[in-house]
Amino acid sequence: MSRIYDSWEKLVRAVLRREEDRQIALRPSFSSSSSAGVSSCSSFDSTFFFNPSFFGDVHAPSACRISGEKLDPADLSSQDTFFFRNVRAIEYEEIRKATKNFRADLLVGQGGFGCVYKGWIDEHNLTAVKPGSGIAVAIKKMNHQELQGHKEWVDEIHYLSQLHHPNLVKLIGYSCNIDERIVVYEFMPKGSLDNHLFTRGYLFLPWATRTKVAIGAARALAFLHDLEIPVIHRGTKSGDILLDGDFNAKLSDFGIARDGPTGDRTHVSTRVVGTYGYAAPEYIATGHLTTRCDVFGFGVILLELISGLRVVDRNRPRGMYNLIDWARSYLKDKKCVSKIVDGRLMGEYPYKEACKVAKIVRQCVSEDPRLRPRMSEVVAELEKL
Repeated sequence: MSRIYDSWEKLVRAVLRREEDRQIALRPSFSSSSSAGVSSCSSFDSTFFFNPSFFGDVHAPSACRISGEKLDPADLSSQDTFFFRNVRAIEYEEIRKATKNFRADLLVGQGGFGCVYKGWIDEHNLTAVKPGSGIAVAIKKMNHQELQGHKEWVDEIHYLSQLHHPNLVKLIGYSCNIDERIVVYEFMPKGSLDNHLFTRGYLFLPWATRTKVAIGAARALAFLHDLEIPVIHRGTKSGDILLDGDFNAKLSDFGIARDGPTGDRTHVSTRVVGTYGYAAPEYIATGHLTTRCDVFGFGVILLELISGLRVVDRNRPRGMYNLIDWARSYLKDKKCVSKIVDGRLMGEYPYKEACKVAKIVRQCVSEDPRLRPRMSEVVAELEKL
């Protein structure tokens, strides 16, 4: 066992050296301007995990860190802290105080891997403060009973500590004790795109806001894909798109993200994970992961944006159960585009723009991944609207 761990540790050191060199060379610096730009982490429900042993996640070294035992902080320092070198640790007691001991009325989201609470901390010393003072933060408390929860926690911190962009959610810090794994983000006051589209009581989004959100989300994915070592989000869905006070979109939830193929490789072989309806068909069928899988997921989000409908809804008529299958015929004909546009817009949208967006959707959700555009090309088209 020690021999396996020694080999793993050498591999991690090599990967970290590569990452450090890459980030120094490529990554633009980005700092948050104020506490006004901070985030409500959305729920992360409907996520599916196929049998890990079937495909084998050869590009996910963090899977090696999962065991059936609870991790002691001492073990964490020897196995995982090399991923957290640039992340500030927050005392668990301060997290507990900031959330009023995880009080139910501060719960802002929940899903398969845990719950998200709103809290307030001092941005300098990361201690709990009274509500309304300091900065508001989103505190994701992972389910300690779930082995997958620890893996997601490590991977999310690993990626967000390295990736900085105006359209990616900002990581504030992390906390852990024997039983708890916590990630702390900036708080996005407008919540998730999913809520605005599908949950009663949220502000209705006019057409201009929808296109603004689409551009922001597209820029985030284009940034990830255009890195020297591309990053594939792998879980892109409307619940992962968070909105600040001005409805600027930021991509969150990097727990199942993976480095993409480099060199002569055309894909990365992984176990199949994702959210039903958003996952690319070729990925589900083969376990072969490429950046074009994210493009498919973005196309689904774009279709949800213009239609106001969930990608999968069992309460709809049988022919409309799957939004993509239902919309394909309408997306091909400019004369039929109005049939898929959200009726709540009451015709208040530029028809030519809607046709252009429908064309982008059709390209992104193509069943042939070779026909899907690059995210940088999607950004260029959306910015012309």
